[in-house]
Amino acid sequence: QVQLVESGGGLVQPGGSLRLSCAASGFTFSSYAIKWYRQAPGKERAWVAGINTSDGTAYEVSVKGRFTISRDNAKNTAYLQMNSLKPEDTAVYYCNAVGSNNYWGQGTQVTVSS
Repeated sequence: QVQLVESGGGLVQPGGSLRLSCAASGFTFSSYAIKWYRQAPGKERAWVAGINTSDGTAYEVSVKGRFTISRDNAKNTAYLQMNSLKPEDTAVYYCNAVGSNNYWGQGTQVTVSS
């Protein structure tokens, strides 16, 4: 059974940090690119960051320099380290695995507020 499970979300003050995790099972994780998306209230789901199977990374311009995507193939887990968080980063964050198939997690809420 294929699963992508995000965790690590929560409430944080502006300027704070969170690390999101995306734990995969049921498919060959190392053969898939991993992307993070987010969806703020009333907005479309938007791409945030991606890492390919060769550990190449890319970021949406508003998070570049603040967010870092990484993966640990031995643990079948991807991460999104988020620093210097801003209220506009508030959203549900989703993990997406892209390869011979396309899998999504259920999302984890991130709220940045004082």
